[in-house]
Amino acid sequence: MSTIQTAFSCEREIEYSHDLQALVCGLEADSSLFLPGQLRERLIALDKLDVGFGGLDSEDFARGRYSRLYQHAKALRRRLEAVNTELYQSVRSDIVRGGQPGALLQWLEDSVSDNEPRSPSPGLGFDWRDELVTEVLQLPEPSEPNLQPSPEMVFYQPTPVRHILHLIAAAAVAEDDVFVDLGSGLGHVPLLVSMVTGAQSFGVEVQAAYVASARECAQSLCLSCVQFIAQDARDADLSRGTLFYLYSPFKGSILADVLSALRRESMRRSIKICSLGPCTYRVSNETWLKASALPDMGRITVFDSL
Repeated sequence: MSTIQTAFSCEREIEYSHDLQALVCGLEADSSLFLPGQLRERLIALDKLDVGFGGLDSEDFARGRYSRLYQHAKALRRRLEAVNTELYQSVRSDIVRGGQPGALLQWLEDSVSDNEPRSPSPGLGFDWRDELVTEVLQLPEPSEPNLQPSPEMVFYQPTPVRHILHLIAAAAVAEDDVFVDLGSGLGHVPLLVSMVTGAQSFGVEVQAAYVASARECAQSLCLSCVQFIAQDARDADLSRGTLFYLYSPFKGSILADVLSALRRESMRRSIKICSLGPCTYRVSNETWLKASALPDMGRITVFDSL
């Protein structure tokens, strides 16, 4: 490396350390971050610390010239996380006591700022609302999946919270609905739907390890209106459902078979299907269904049976 390159590298490193110092000092000076009601701002601050202190090797921070700054940042992180932990526990206690979880509802209702569109942004990325729900649910880590997925099964990914909230509003989920998530994974959607609306929810998931984690979570929160069933969606009893959810959990013949079963249910009563992801376009081709809006795989689409 030339002398010029070395000097430039050192200059950049010094500038970077000054930026980190300013970040830590600025966050620490903002006393509002330690108020319980500033959850969103705290999570943004924690993200900034993650980004900032991920720019150099951790050993450089912990043992090198930046060790004092690193320890300062770690102490700040602990203080911010302690406030969050107390808040999450308060919300969990609110849910366990029964009834609608007022604290969680308040957070989620206030989650859209004046600068955000009322309709959720498209795509499957996550935001601070997912951090909130994840920490409140405290889902146990599942054991290794007991079933080798077939090529028609899709790798599990939880539904972003903003889309779950959109589903609840767009489908007008009511307390007398029976919500069925076909391919429910760890159960985020049935859990949140029941907590927010009071509706009875069922999660159908082929991986027993995921079902065990979801059941443990529901039990810890005293959510008796949520049940999880370890079963292939093609074999599930759909007779009680009024609203069904598909986040592209499978494709091909499996999806075709499930849609055929749902069509048979629609001959007995009116039902709704909500979809997200690539399966939306396949669902939109069903002639017995009518979309309430232009189908969009990046957002929740609600279909009514004809």
